[in-house]
Amino acid sequence: MSALDAAAPRIALVTCAAYAELDVDDQLLIQPLRDLGAEVTIATWDDPAVAWGQFDAAVIRSTWDYTQHRPEFLQWAAAVSAVSRLLNPLPVITWSSDKIYLPDLAAADVPVVPTQFVKPGQSWTLPNGQFVVKPSISAGSRDTLRLSDSAAGNLAVQALHKHGRVAMIQPYLTDVDVHAETALVFLGGAFSHAVSKAALLPLDAPAPVLERGLFLAEKIAERTPRADQLAVAEAALQCAPSGWLYARVDLIDDEQGRPVVLELEMVEPSLFLGSHAGDRPAQTLAALIVDAV
Repeated sequence: MSALDAAAPRIALVTCAAYAELDVDDQLLIQPLRDLGAEVTIATWDDPAVAWGQFDAAVIRSTWDYTQHRPEFLQWAAAVSAVSRLLNPLPVITWSSDKIYLPDLAAADVPVVPTQFVKPGQSWTLPNGQFVVKPSISAGSRDTLRLSDSAAGNLAVQALHKHGRVAMIQPYLTDVDVHAETALVFLGGAFSHAVSKAALLPLDAPAPVLERGLFLAEKIAERTPRADQLAVAEAALQCAPSGWLYARVDLIDDEQGRPVVLELEMVEPSLFLGSHAGDRPAQTLAALIVDAV
């Protein structure tokens, strides 16, 4: 190996077994990283054969099964952090991987979707009208139901509690049916691009079939965010632990047309690198990864 080869940063793009080849959007990172001189390896997070210490950085991308194995995932992340540079870093993914961070945002006067967190053994009150029940540790709309019937809602909460999970209960904000969600992507601390995400959840219906058992397929379009949406997203990110490389803030407008935070994704969010016609977010993120090594 030449001196130049020896100096090449070794980057692992981390995925799960169901997406052993990476999601197609994350694949857009490979060539820009190689163009910057990096050696790129796709690695599955729970593969015991992977020696994580061989990499200068491990970038969490398509690890979409982690919500089903969060304790093991965080143990893996801690082990990787001890021998390599984990992106995003351990404090960030620990905080962001359970939506109990939403009260942190609310305490900082960041507007969020009103949410009840109900642990097993606690009582709860269902909102009037349509509402959503989901676990606090979830991704890709997995185990998420949109309901209007209180009996079905109570059963949904009880089903989560049966498995020791914390239930979230939120009013369903119907503006999403008209104007969709707005997902704002931040790279290296700066706003990069945004997309709209059409409403997915059927009303009072069984949970729909997930792609590879992991997430609902999304309808995405490029979007220019409003100034108030940018302000809310930036305020939400101020509440997160420092040191993050990438983040996505999902917003919905409330009944008064004001943006509220639905979730703050900093573990393995889809970054929609191929959904923006103007800037080149894949190249931007690749450069940030190499600079972080």
